[in-house]
Amino acid sequence: MKDLARLRTSIKESVELALNQQIQMEMISSSKYLAMAGWCDRNGLDYSAGFFYKQSEEERNHGMKIFHYLCDQGATAYSPEVPAVSQEFDSFRSVFEAALEQEIAVTDSINRIIGICRRESDFASEELMKWYVKEQMEEEYIARRCLDLFDQIPADQITDGIVEVHHTGSRSSFG
Repeated sequence: MKDLARLRTSIKESVELALNQQIQMEMISSSKYLAMAGWCDRNGLDYSAGFFYKQSEEERNHGMKIFHYLCDQGATAYSPEVPAVSQEFDSFRSVFEAALEQEIAVTDSINRIIGICRRESDFASEELMKWYVKEQMEEEYIARRCLDLFDQIPADQITDGIVEVHHTGSRSSFG
């Protein structure tokens, strides 16, 4: 039966496994961003909470894009298990540090998947993942710029509004 199922898709098992792992990673990222949004909300940081709610939804959409791709290609997409994530952060800055760490981990995972796609000569899946490479460049850039504000502005002058101005726009809004 397994061999028959393999005939329905040109996606190799190693690529399918890696893409399913990426779905899980995107859903975990969504959960982590939701926790960041909740922490910001609880601490009166409304603009940042809104940013992280948006990021949470975006990460879920990233996972769904891969999920639909696998289904469309006749492969098996698995609904991932999402473990509990931490709901607490030490500081406003630590929320953004966690966001950057998460984005770097996602970038590393995407790069690993592209390597697998190349080894398996799976050009269609590699093409899909190229979109994620561009997306990750933007995600890391925004996370770094937000975190840079904590180094550039004295701690007693950091406000939710200052960070909000910088992380709600596109790359060009950073001047």
